[in-house]
Amino acid sequence: MDILKDIYSIVSLCKMMDVNRSGYYKWKARQGTKNRYEKNRELLTELLLEAHKKHKSYGYHGLASIIRNKTNATFSDNLVHKCCKYAGIKSKVKHYKYRKSGNEHITYPNQVKGNWNASKPLEIVVSDMTNIRYRGKNYEWTYLLDTYNNEIISHHFSARQGDRKPYFDCLNDLMKRIEEQKTPTVLHTDQGSVYSSKAFHEAHKDYNITRSMSRVGTPTDNPIIESINGWIKEEMRVDFQYWKAENLLDFLKSYVKYYNNERPAYALNYKSPVQYRTERGFG
Repeated sequence: MDILKDIYSIVSLCKMMDVNRSGYYKWKARQGTKNRYEKNRELLTELLLEAHKKHKSYGYHGLASIIRNKTNATFSDNLVHKCCKYAGIKSKVKHYKYRKSGNEHITYPNQVKGNWNASKPLEIVVSDMTNIRYRGKNYEWTYLLDTYNNEIISHHFSARQGDRKPYFDCLNDLMKRIEEQKTPTVLHTDQGSVYSSKAFHEAHKDYNITRSMSRVGTPTDNPIIESINGWIKEEMRVDFQYWKAENLLDFLKSYVKYYNNERPAYALNYKSPVQYRTERGFG
């Protein structure tokens, strides 16, 4: 079967199709080459793959924020999602199931009750302990988190199971921070034995601290630190391979510095905790 170009001239075909002849030749010259949109998408995909190698725990929102901070480029999250899907980029983190709520603590009921919108630093502080397995041994890492900007304001760890010292060291750090503060700080924790102890209460009784506790077995009463507990260890495992560190304490100090000063947080509009705090006038 004859094709059109064998019967008609290019000029005639362009007139029939109402196409500019120079435009046709430009189109023909571009055949086999990528346009700027395709090139930009390829470049974005390469940047996403590079960021994913370093931060395998991040989702596409987090990866997008890293690239924006490094390049100042403008692109939509929807485009990032498409590029990640095309390249097979997926966050390598575990997901946790919902648990049924328990009972209130008699002495320290939940004072927050889901209202985590702190208006300034040290208004609501949460604390928890998490286990870290390092070179065949379990370590207990206790830390304090300021819910205003999700900044880790104190952290201590111990190689001895059930050691109370890290809890009290964190409490001492908090008390030093709020010595000159007139408004109370709400300290929200779970109902662990150390947090519930008389000794822990006596240690802060002369300070402007209001205690608050989650219901028994109800991590949703302390969603900020429970959520962070989950992914923070995944990030240390997947992205930083913490078990390769020569010294766990040095690694934790380095990671907390990175977390507070560099890590973009979705809840903070992809600002780091320190950046978020300083931009709002709190030094």
